[in-house]
Amino acid sequence: MRYRSAFHIAVLLFALQATAQSTLDNTLSAIAKNNKTLAANRQDWEAKKLEFNTGLTPPNPTVEYDYLFSNPANAGNQTVFTISQGFDFPTAYSRKKKLADEQVKQADFNLSSARQDILLQAKTACIRLVYYNKRYTQLTRRMTDTEKMVQNFQVRLDKGDGNILDLNKASLQLIELKRDYHTTVSQINQLNYKLTELNGGTEIVFKDTIYPLIPVIPAFEELEKAYEENDPNRKILEQQKVVAETNLAVSRSMVLPKIEVGYHYQGILGETYSGVHTGVSIPLWENKNVVRQRKAEVVAAELDIDAHKNEHFFHIKHLYEDYINLKTTLEAYEAAKIDTSSRNRVLLNKAFALGEISSTEYFMETTYFFTALNSFLETERDYHEAVATLLKYQL
Repeated sequence: MRYRSAFHIAVLLFALQATAQSTLDNTLSAIAKNNKTLAANRQDWEAKKLEFNTGLTPPNPTVEYDYLFSNPANAGNQTVFTISQGFDFPTAYSRKKKLADEQVKQADFNLSSARQDILLQAKTACIRLVYYNKRYTQLTRRMTDTEKMVQNFQVRLDKGDGNILDLNKASLQLIELKRDYHTTVSQINQLNYKLTELNGGTEIVFKDTIYPLIPVIPAFEELEKAYEENDPNRKILEQQKVVAETNLAVSRSMVLPKIEVGYHYQGILGETYSGVHTGVSIPLWENKNVVRQRKAEVVAAELDIDAHKNEHFFHIKHLYEDYINLKTTLEAYEAAKIDTSSRNRVLLNKAFALGEISSTEYFMETTYFFTALNSFLETERDYHEAVATLLKYQL
């Protein structure tokens, strides 16, 4: 019978965690859809994509017309007409198009990075709400017990059978509990306001008291590899290098001579002359040092990637170490069944009511148990936050 009950409890817990996961997923999906910052970023990058694809064509053609009066008048007036089209060196256009394509890819990575940052904020707020919702439940029960105790002490004191010290202890504890209660309610409200803000102003009230299921966290080497492969910030830097290299190729094409072709007509004294108009620029100083600048940008992009790899490796290592330490502490709390202290509360109340322990012992024991419970709840919250940060790349 005991095993059957344990099985039923396990099934119920799994169902509650699955429901919590569904609630969290729905919240994150809504925020990804409604967030004003993400909407602004999407529109901004759409504008930048259009900007990247601007200027890929030759300049507008030029039409010139001159009518020149002669002096003396009998020398004959002159008419000149020219239509011409300028071109960069032919290789420039294919390289400019490739540059635009690479810049568009970088824009997509920037959007992914912004999305992950927003969703991690939202997920962290949800995790903290689970913590404060649990605290709210715990404090509500303790306040109810303590209020009853204050009333009982007051009644006994009025009958001449009480102790003013006991009443004062209970009253002081009730004050402390009310302070914690109001602080907790304030934190719950502020976190729900934060979720509402992230949801574009559409109200969200997150009431869960169960954390979502946590997937299996792989070993550090495997996790670090997966994080690096999917991290949009690294992809931004790698794409920045590609953009810099492509920009270098464009610059090399732009320092080559520009070409101009067209049609030229000239008429004077009844005689006309017409034919092909051609021209070529002499690349002397217009793009001086541009290629050297682009080469320096490529080197800078490579150094940025190396710096990011180094910084990111130790950042993930630090997060993973925190995760392991919190996991170990949490398992120790769970092994000690610290989260069942509601049963301890019932036993303490019963022992005090039967006179088996004094008021001093009662207050000491409740303080001890609930201090341990608060530490457990904080560790549980920090553990889930650490996991959320480690798995940010999956958002």
